[in-house]
Amino acid sequence: QVHLVEFGGGLVQAGDSLRLSCVASGRAYHVGWFRQAPDKEREFVAGITSTGSQPFYADSVKGRFTISSDIAKNTIFLQMDGLKPETAAIYSCTASKVTWNNNQHLYDYWGQGIQIPVSS
Repeated sequence: QVHLVEFGGGLVQAGDSLRLSCVASGRAYHVGWFRQAPDKEREFVAGITSTGSQPFYADSVKGRFTISSDIAKNTIFLQMDGLKPETAAIYSCTASKVTWNNNQHLYDYWGQGIQIPVSS
């Protein structure tokens, strides 16, 4: 069993940077971040293996977002640079036994989500 909790959310302005953290309990799994904006489906943002390697990104965030992990602290990070109003969404971290890619049905455990509003 894995329990995930996100930290670091809040209201930010367009162009700002923000780092989200996700603290996981339990054994190591591959991890990822998803987001869901109002009236839109949940979409994949970024993923990384259980050993902190081979990061994988959605095209919409390449070059602006960076996923990383601190294995010793069981923590996953999402560094978000160049925030845009359309970046606003609820962000969730998640863990999978089999993937760090964009198929949400292959993720087994989910955090509660954290709201990231972005003002103009």
